[in-house]
Parts: sequence; C-alpha cells; structure tokens
Amino acid sequence: MSPDTTTRSHQPPQGGSATHAEPPADGHLKAGLKNRHLSMIAIGGVIGAGLFVGSGAGIAATGPGILLSYALAGTLVVMVMRMLGEMAAADPQSGSFSAYADRALGRWAGFTIGWLYWFFWVVVLAVEATAGAKILHGWVPGVPQWAFALLVMAVLTATNLFSVASYGEFEFWFAGIKVVAIAAFIVVGVLAVTGVLPGTHAVGTSNLLDHGGFLPHGVGAVFTGMLTVVFAFMGSEIVTLAAGESPDPQRAVSKATNSVIWRIGVFYLGSIAIVVTLLPWDSADVLSSPYVAVLKHVGIPGAAGLMDAIVLTAVLSCLNSGLYTASRMAFSLGQRGDAPKAFAKVTGRGVPRTAILSSVVFGFVAVFFNYEFPDSVFKFLLNSSGAVALFVWLVICFSQLRMRKIIERESPERLTVRMWLYPYLTWATIGMIGFVVAYMFTDHDGRMQMVLSLAAAAVVLVAARIVHARRAAAVQQGV
Repeated sequence: MSPDTTTRSHQPPQGGSATHAEPPADGHLKAGLKNRHLSMIAIGGVIGAGLFVGSGAGIAATGPGILLSYALAGTLVVMVMRMLGEMAAADPQSGSFSAYADRALGRWAGFTIGWLYWFFWVVVLAVEATAGAKILHGWVPGVPQWAFALLVMAVLTATNLFSVASYGEFEFWFAGIKVVAIAAFIVVGVLAVTGVLPGTHAVGTSNLLDHGGFLPHGVGAVFTGMLTVVFAFMGSEIVTLAAGESPDPQRAVSKATNSVIWRIGVFYLGSIAIVVTLLPWDSADVLSSPYVAVLKHVGIPGAAGLMDAIVLTAVLSCLNSGLYTASRMAFSLGQRGDAPKAFAKVTGRGVPRTAILSSVVFGFVAVFFNYEFPDSVFKFLLNSSGAVALFVWLVICFSQLRMRKIIERESPERLTVRMWLYPYLTWATIGMIGFVVAYMFTDHDGRMQMVLSLAAAAVVLVAARIVHARRAAAVQQGV
C-alpha cells in the first residue's frame, strides 16, 4: 500500500443524528497517543505562553481583582469543557465540537465553526513562531530572527508529519516542563508569601489591599480584565480532538473533563495569586513580566533567562499543538466534505499529511505578514480571529443542548460524562458568554476584535451556504 493509500470507514457515528446522510470518510487516523500523552496534554493544555508574558497587562488593568477575572473566565471554561466532555465521551471525533455542531445544529454550523477554528490556529502558528524566534535570536543574535521562525516551524512540522506518537511525545515533554515550572513557582511563592523562604517575610494582605484596594479601578475593571484573560484558556479543548487518536478515548475525555477545575484553579488562580500577594500590583516590574519579578524578588539567580527558557517551552508547546489541532480540524472537514478531499487522506502512518502541510503553508504566510506588515495585514488577521474562542464556546453550548437529547434517545449508555444541572447551567453559561460578547463592544480593542471576527464568521457562513447549495445541486442532478 502506498503512503497515501486511503481506506474507508463504514462505521456509523455513535449518537448521530439522522437528519442528513453520513459524511464520507476517506481515511482513518491511527490511535498512536498513549494515556500518558493524553494526560499531559490535558494538564498542560491550559498553560500557554500568555500566562507567563500576557498576565502583566491584565494585572495592570484590574489590580488584585484580576483574580476575579481569572475565576470568572475559568468558570466559563469549566462549564464549556463539561459540555464538550459529555459529547466527546459519548462520541469521540477528530473534529470534536465542529463534528457535533454539524449533527446537532446543521452542516452550516459545523462548516463555519470548523473553518474559523482552523483559521484561529494558523494565525496562532505565526504568533508563536515569531515569539519563539525572538527569544532564540536574543540568545544567538548572529542568526536572523526569521531564520529561527522558519526553523521551529520546520522542526515541528516534521514532528507532526512523522506520526501522531511523535507529536504526543514532544507535547508530553513540553507540557511536563511547563507543569513542573508552574508547580515549582507556586511552591517557592507560597514559601515567600508566608516568610518561610530565607530572606523573605510574611506579607499578609498588604499588597492586596493597600495600593488602592482590591479593586482600584472599580468593579467594571474585573470584566475589562476578563477580556484580556479569557482567550488565554483557548486550547483546553485540544484533548477532545486528540482523544480520537488514543486507545481509550472515553476514559481520556472523562479524565480530562473531571480534572479541568483543579488545573485552572492551581495553575492560573494559584500562580496569579502568588504574584499579586507577594508584589504590589502597580509595580513596573509586574507590568513588564510578573513571573520574572517574583523570581527576582525571592533571589532566584538568572530569573530573566530562566523565564525565557520556560516561555520558549510554552511557545513550542503551543506551536506543536496548534499545528496538530489545525490539521485535525482540516482532516475532519475533509472527511465531511467541507474541505478538499485530499485533506481526509492519511499516510501509511495514519497521519493526514495534506491537512498538515496545508495548515503550515498558511502558517508560513501569516509569519511573512507578521514580519512585513505587522501593523496592517497581520493585525487584521489577529483581530479577525480574536473572538473565535467565544464563538467556539457558544457553538459547544448550543450543540450540547441538542446532542444530549439525541444521545439519550439513541444510545443513553454512552452518557458517561454528564453536564451538571442540564439544561439550566448550559443556558446560564450561554448567558455569561453573551455578556462577555456584549461587554467587548464597550472596549476599544475588544470592539475591533468582535467586529472583524463577526465579519470573518459572516464570510465563512456565506461560503458554507454556497458549498452546500452546490453539493445539493450536484446530488439532485445525479439523481
């Protein structure tokens, strides 16, 4: 069998809707991810580079009340992941929420959210490649920054092309380093806050309350801060895409869903609480780099270099997962006939090579725009993909409302994970996300992101209508 030989899967999707014909499947992915891979992807998936380098802006805008911003955004993620976990445990799919939207809401919904999600991640590839290249260029200034961006993209592309197991292995170690770093940061921080660490003294609540109070910019700043942190949680859903390439997807999804509360509580709330408790929130060092500021405060030598290494790991992890995620979404769209059929082809190793290469090509184009037109074309790409996370969450909520009924009717035994207080918490989550969307229009940057993201969604939605109209016409002519 040649590397690109494809096989057809004739197994009907579990818990699927009978409202339209089953989409064609031109290949199948290999279950090459081990349980340890899935566990670390689930744990490390919520730790992005934005936590290390982007949290300073949120703290400056909100003060110690940024903890409330993270708590509210984290609550949204917990609710959405519970809903997604319910659907993914019942019917693991490489397209995850896009495949569920396809069945629950209609082909237009699966097409639209799938392509928007793909667009989001190929833009992220450019952001992360540039961030990683900047760090590497600082270490080796003799090598041009663009060369480092090309290098990291090429290496991780090769990793994804080789096998899903190689992606999982790289991500296992990348995520492991992030988890160890955050855990060590929290332990050292707690010792410093309590005065147990040599050279420190117990700070109590002085930094939380004495610099203008817990909410120095008012209650409204909590929601402004929420806009800066809500997108840091994008990536939590990756484990539900990856689960389809594991030997026991139901167990992997259930485990990831059940652990999301403590992951967000420890890694995000825990580490940010250390920062705002140990140091004044209005310190220039905190605004610049809060985690470096803490490490310097407790006397860790080479704090800036150490944090650069950790951030580089987080960047490579995000780049690795971004390429994986974009390619799997493209593969799923190809399977369902919403992308070129070549996207659904897999190699002999069970890797969707065309989907990977297509995604990375657009990633390289975005990198080029980032270097040549950073304030025009690339800024437009960033803003037009900025609100995709909220769109994804809304689609997950509405899909779960209908998928629960479908699964209960067709295969209730597959409901091993259930959304709490269904449907009331689902509707409450929709209301919370709707509030965030509305609040974005009151913020200048948020308004620009929302307007351009809605414009991008409208373009993709029109494309969905055209594609499906042509497909229906072709079927009718064939009959």
